[in-house]
Amino acid sequence: MLWVLLLLVSWAVAGVACTRLCLAAVRAAAVHDVGTAGGGGRDLTLYETAFLSGGPRRVADVTLVAMARQRRLLLARTGWATVVDPLGRDDMERSVIGVIGPEGQSLIAPVRAAAATTDAVRGLADRLERAGLAVPDGAATTIVDGIRRVRLAALAVAGLGAVALLLPAASYLPRHLVALWFALPLTLTLSCLVIARIEVPPYALWASPAGRRLLGPLPRAGAHATAAGGDERTYLTSVAVHGIRAVGEPDLRAAFAHREHHPDHAPGHRPGGAFGRHRTEDDPGSGSGFGGAREH
Repeated sequence: MLWVLLLLVSWAVAGVACTRLCLAAVRAAAVHDVGTAGGGGRDLTLYETAFLSGGPRRVADVTLVAMARQRRLLLARTGWATVVDPLGRDDMERSVIGVIGPEGQSLIAPVRAAAATTDAVRGLADRLERAGLAVPDGAATTIVDGIRRVRLAALAVAGLGAVALLLPAASYLPRHLVALWFALPLTLTLSCLVIARIEVPPYALWASPAGRRLLGPLPRAGAHATAAGGDERTYLTSVAVHGIRAVGEPDLRAAFAHREHHPDHAPGHRPGGAFGRHRTEDDPGSGSGFGGAREH
């Protein structure tokens, strides 16, 4: 009868994890309801759109893309960013330049990570939260943690079920019925994960119901922006909503796709002179993001 004890443990693990996720969702919904009427009748700025769609990292991505298109920042397909114009036009741009360093050069990946944690982005998040458009950080984190616990619970239930089936056959119950009993808590956890995936899309971790209403028409407005059509605002809005996958230029997409990290090259480091060995005038990737109108 040891399998019964394992079954009870499985139900306890699954029940606790699913209950915590449900309570986190209820608390988040209560927080959302407080600001549901917020932000009515206003238009979102580009950075607000980026934050509500993808969080702090999306804000950094939009800033980098916008600066590259204005030829004030070089984004090479090798994954390096070089400052051309050290004078930022707003707090976000000044934060990015501050991370890289005036006339500096750095890998794009650490720049994105560092720029997403600057005071300018935190201030933007605070303003959106006060306006009732953004999900409070604690609520989003709790839901993410809840989903992670349910995933671990599903694995634990599957493992306990496998152990129960491997035990010596000392029970009067056939093995397929033992497996069926363990399938019940496993079904509970998997169903909870499916519901969470449907009810909690990625942008729901950042935007409240009021914020999602303002985002509603934007994907349709910017989803089909291309390198050859649409104005600059529409193009950047598409990147803010959809991320780097909305970027049209292959070289610029390649620059953001670079994930290699060299610990010797922190933001602001300038290897090998003014442009370093990672970008020269003949480097075809050095022109990423340039030329006429053209994204986690």
